[in-house]
Amino acid sequence: MARAQGARALMALAFETTYGTPPASGFTRMPFARATLGSEQPLLDSELLGYGRDPLAPIKDAVTADGDVVVPLDAEAFGFWLKAAFGSPTTTGAEAPYTHEFQSGSWTLPSMSIETGMPEVPRYAMYSGCVLDQITWQMQRSGLLTATARLVAQGETVGTTTSAGTPAGLELQRFGHFNGAITRNGTALGNVVSAEITYSNNLDRIETIRGDGRIDGADPTMAALTGRIEVRFADQTLVSQAINGEVCEMEFAYVLPSGENFTFTAHAVYLPRPRIEIAGPQGVQASFDWQAARATSPARMCTAVLVNTLAGY
Repeated sequence: MARAQGARALMALAFETTYGTPPASGFTRMPFARATLGSEQPLLDSELLGYGRDPLAPIKDAVTADGDVVVPLDAEAFGFWLKAAFGSPTTTGAEAPYTHEFQSGSWTLPSMSIETGMPEVPRYAMYSGCVLDQITWQMQRSGLLTATARLVAQGETVGTTTSAGTPAGLELQRFGHFNGAITRNGTALGNVVSAEITYSNNLDRIETIRGDGRIDGADPTMAALTGRIEVRFADQTLVSQAINGEVCEMEFAYVLPSGENFTFTAHAVYLPRPRIEIAGPQGVQASFDWQAARATSPARMCTAVLVNTLAGY
């Protein structure tokens, strides 16, 4: 008897033309490390009396479909998650390399159909109406570089055969922590121990009355861009900015030797005044839980630029 193994799991993704309707073709095979994307429908205990101490049968509640997908930061596949987070990019370049620019502030976000497959069971689950709620990743000195995409889906359809056909493949060119750099107002920011970036669309689920118990959609509300920077305390630059209430531009970038690169720029970053603690004989560190806002020029909160050999998303 075959048993499900994560090593054989598959994931395919395609953007939808109509919300909640999986497209007939156009799926792309996606690299991923973990996935908690799933659908659940809890049971409600019966509250009725008059039938003795033994309870009556429970009834089904509404369907909830959501979860996280952990993906690598790479030169090609990560663009699909950026499109889900910000909307379609502006692509320039007559031939490779192509530059894809994603901007915050879009009023509408694309929905996706994502199929996860376990061929040995077999079980293929199609999650339709997937909208990206949040994407987050960390920068550090070593380790595997991954991002976590939090999704809200409309529903799940399970079958024994794939509905994604033969997904198109991508060339995996993965960024590593070694390829990363952080700049502040165009100057390299030193003494950084780690950094975290979180972009949230803060989705509002449209929970209308339906016969199938699913949501009607997920609308983006006020976006948020937050994070944390952990630095070795060596100068007063960041502390002075925090005390004076000043704003800066911060850029988080990754560059591969072959030329592919990813740059994420927060155009107006505000820093809180941190507590500087001396915890022992080791070096003193300071943490800044920063927040970004809409800048004056450019008139948006953030920009993500991905340069690769893919013609478009």
